[in-house]
Amino acid sequence: MTEKESLLKSLLDILISQRQTALAAAEDAHNDATNEQSVAETQYDTIGLEAAYLAHGQSQRVADIDVMLKQLKALPLRDFSAEDEITLGAIITLQGGLTFWLMPVCGGIKLDDGKIVVITPQSPLGQKLDNAEAGEKLDDGRLIAAVR
Repeated sequence: MTEKESLLKSLLDILISQRQTALAAAEDAHNDATNEQSVAETQYDTIGLEAAYLAHGQSQRVADIDVMLKQLKALPLRDFSAEDEITLGAIITLQGGLTFWLMPVCGGIKLDDGKIVVITPQSPLGQKLDNAEAGEKLDDGRLIAAVR
């Protein structure tokens, strides 16, 4: 298994765990919303309504994670050379040792015991790195030391 395949597996495992948590929370909230004790006794009694909103929000979270899982599984993993422009899937090391993995989703997740941080092209750093090359100096003075 290559480094990127191993990292992708870790990322997918994290998302699957988050999906399971959100699914369980959605089921709990749905059960609370439909429980006979949640029936409103006055116009100010909103426990059932609040549980229904929570169930909807958690269900939406599950759907969002499903979309992220599909995006990650469809992303081709390839190795980059020093001459390649940085695009999705590149692992970038900046001078000083900070390492980032440019991915379409999951920005902020730390992998490999915190040694690699996932960033997205929408993040400020992701915008600077997208289409840059190894050896290039970013506008904030940091040097792109390596791309793989």
